[in-house]
Amino acid sequence: MFALPLAENAVLRPLEPWQAPEYLAHIERGRAHIDRWIGWAALAADLESARAVLQRYADRQAADSARLFGIWLDGTLVGGVMFVQWDTKTGTCEIGVWTEPAAEGRGLIGTAVRLLIDYAFTTRGMHRIEWHNRPDNVRSRAVAQRLGFTLEGVMRESYLHRGVHHDGEVWSMLTHEWKPAGGPAGAAEAAGA
Repeated sequence: MFALPLAENAVLRPLEPWQAPEYLAHIERGRAHIDRWIGWAALAADLESARAVLQRYADRQAADSARLFGIWLDGTLVGGVMFVQWDTKTGTCEIGVWTEPAAEGRGLIGTAVRLLIDYAFTTRGMHRIEWHNRPDNVRSRAVAQRLGFTLEGVMRESYLHRGVHHDGEVWSMLTHEWKPAGGPAGAAEAAGA
């Protein structure tokens, strides 16, 4: 299995159905933190549903419509990044992220997202990448800003989470706006992202 380095003690790897026990343990550790912003944690309530989440993404990857990666820090799964949507016809995809508190503030999400952006634009020839977040999720918003995404607007009360309608920001980056930071040549391609 491949692993791309994110930091001295952190790697990015595919997150697959056989890893359901590890994935569920990660979700349990970060459930309250993750669920504060997105419904991702609620999808994995037990081992069966955790495996089903990972299998859905494996099936979508096989159909070239999504991808899912985990972030391991010191050998422990602590978060992930994904292509939530992937549409080769339109050349548009969406990147999503999540993390438990142990992974915050280390730059792991930003580094992982750079790899996904580079893969989408450079390897696969995508034209547009979207990033969605709630305006009050300042950490997610900061990642989009640091990476050079452009805020396109706010969709008022478009995101229903835990029975409450929240505003949602839509950010985007176009292929000609991407400036690769360098790094290992072909790393994203080698990832099979």
